[in-house]
Amino acid sequence: MNQTEIEKIARAYGLKNAIAYEGNASQGAIIAGLFAAGLEKSDLPKNMKLISQILKEINSKDIEEQKDEFEKYKKFIGHRQERDGLPELPEVDKKKGVITRFSPSPSGAMHIGHALTSSISYLFVKEYGGKMYLRIEDTNPENIFEPAYKLLEQDAAWLFENNFETVIQSERMELYYKYVDKFLKKDAVYVCTCQSEKFKELIDKMQTCPCRSLSSKENMSRWKKMLDPVSKKGYDEGEAVLRFKSDIKNKNPALRDFPLARINLSEHPLQKHKYKVWPLMNLAVTVDDIEMSVTHVIRAKEHRDNATRQKMMYVALGVEKKYPWTSYLGRINLKDMELSATQITKGVNEGKYSGWDDPALPTLAALRKKGYKPQAFHKFAERIGLSENDKTMDKKEFFQLLDSFNRD
Repeated sequence: MNQTEIEKIARAYGLKNAIAYEGNASQGAIIAGLFAAGLEKSDLPKNMKLISQILKEINSKDIEEQKDEFEKYKKFIGHRQERDGLPELPEVDKKKGVITRFSPSPSGAMHIGHALTSSISYLFVKEYGGKMYLRIEDTNPENIFEPAYKLLEQDAAWLFENNFETVIQSERMELYYKYVDKFLKKDAVYVCTCQSEKFKELIDKMQTCPCRSLSSKENMSRWKKMLDPVSKKGYDEGEAVLRFKSDIKNKNPALRDFPLARINLSEHPLQKHKYKVWPLMNLAVTVDDIEMSVTHVIRAKEHRDNATRQKMMYVALGVEKKYPWTSYLGRINLKDMELSATQITKGVNEGKYSGWDDPALPTLAALRKKGYKPQAFHKFAERIGLSENDKTMDKKEFFQLLDSFNRD
């Protein structure tokens, strides 16, 4: 890779990262982009001055200028989609290694899509040392298939070669409440009782709802009322939501005063009716990532807004330096295959399939039964690397590649 190519690719990834993070690019994002494009680790030191210069130039521009300039450079993103061997991972502490997680919801067993997105994280743990968490995200009582807890652990044991630790979010509810207290004391959240339609109308106009200006004392009182049983004059389902105080003028409406917790009176398979207030994903994920000292997160690129929300929460807690290095993966569209865990579960329950290992299913159980090895998926994920480019494959093409990796 010559100097001109390095400069163009560095600028492309820096601009993309700046746009995603409110105008502030990080050096790590540029370096990761260069590694994904093929820059050798040995060539990094001599290019650090150029990278620092590009970073400074990008961060000196306002976000509209960054967006305009990105249009000229975006063709250099994903310059190299496939590679042999793992890309170099930035910001790895040699003592801690890589601490990361794979976080499925318990709606069914793992399938091909899960395997491809989680294997790259596992391979980095295997390469650098550290810890891999299977973090089962079960804080939505309405979308849980109870046998999935066991199914997910069985699949993870096979795919991650028994090198992982299981965490179940519904067993950590008191920890999430503890963090809500922290946010309340920092005046970073408020309890909103506005009707959802009225709140959306205000947010779309970049206007605050009346609840945002409540005193800390009133917010604490409302939070206790959310936690109180309905029979004791606590809030009922749909009457109150805990919201994060963000920039109400943010150009992205999804980032304005987003919700963190809500009341759900549905029975939870594990916790039954022990809790009535359940954290939403961004609260639970932020708390868990902090408490587990997660260092690196590799996630689907449709989670960019969630990553931005979570970084805001780190800042509000004063722990922004602990925010994990983050990379994004493009979507792998596999034609002619049903990759919805919910739909697969429905098919199994209705007798459409003989079980989770039915040969017609793209589940890991079915592929294990056919003789596939976890290393075949590892090799597949390694070949894709950290590319953000979407990829479409038909069933025949996918299995031709998987078969070749399995033979190896």
